[in-house]
Formats: sequence, structure tokens, C-alpha cells
Amino acid sequence: MRMLTFKLKPKTAFGLILLLTGVIVILVTFVGNHPAKPASKLQTVSCKTVEERVNYINSLGYKTDSCEESKEIIIPQKFNEVYNKYNEIQKQQNFDLTAYKGKTAVMYTYHITNYGDNDNVIANLIVLDGELIGADLCDTSADDGFLVALNDKT
Repeated sequence: MRMLTFKLKPKTAFGLILLLTGVIVILVTFVGNHPAKPASKLQTVSCKTVEERVNYINSLGYKTDSCEESKEIIIPQKFNEVYNKYNEIQKQQNFDLTAYKGKTAVMYTYHITNYGDNDNVIANLIVLDGELIGADLCDTSADDGFLVALNDKT
């Protein structure tokens, strides 16, 4: 039977440990250095046409008369308190407007016809380059108005 022996000098052992530590640090740095996708990119909803937008609203259980209003909006470069609260509503739906600061988008508005006895409820869809980047449901009456996430079923 043969035995192999191996004697490691202290300087060599220290060098190997240092080399191994360096490789681990480099691997952790490169593997963990991939930026996360914005939340709005995780859920891509095409809203290029009236039909696609109405189908999206219908998929959430709401009915609309299909008449739309549209207007160009500019998402502010810097969010104030109101816009921060609005963006929190967007984040509840996996949308995040911070990636679109300073961009011009189109807001499409639809009248919701099946929200109980309330005739003042509208759905707003914010679309940029044919892709949905934000949405909300709101009551436009001055007395009992509200603004919630479009997918909020409360």
C-alpha cells in the first residue's frame, strides 16, 4: 500500500486562501450585479387599440360603453406628495411610474357602467408606446369621490 503525503508551506496556504477568497468575491459581485426589471415591465399589457383597452377593463370585471376620451399627459420629472400616493396605487397593480418620469403618455378614460348604482365611476388607463403603464378607477363626484387601483375589488 502506498501513501502520499503532502506538505504545504504557510506562504503557499495563505496564497491559496487569498486566491479562493478573491474568486468568490468576484463571482458574488458579477452574479449579484444584474439590475432588476421595473415592475411595470413584469406585467406587459398591450393597449394599442380601443378593443385591447376595453378588453383589459372587461377582464377585470368592469363593463364600459366603449366610448373613450383621451388626453396627453406628462408624468412629472419630480413627484410631489399627491403623485407619490398615486404611484403607490400603481404599485399595488405591479405598475410603477418612476421609470417613466418626464415622459409623455396618453390617458384613456372610460365610463364604467356596472359599478352598482354609481354613474360617476370612470377607469383611466395610462398608455405609453401602446403599453399599459398605469391604471385607476375613480368616482368623479365631489361628495363621495374615490380613487383606487383598477384591480381593487373592495
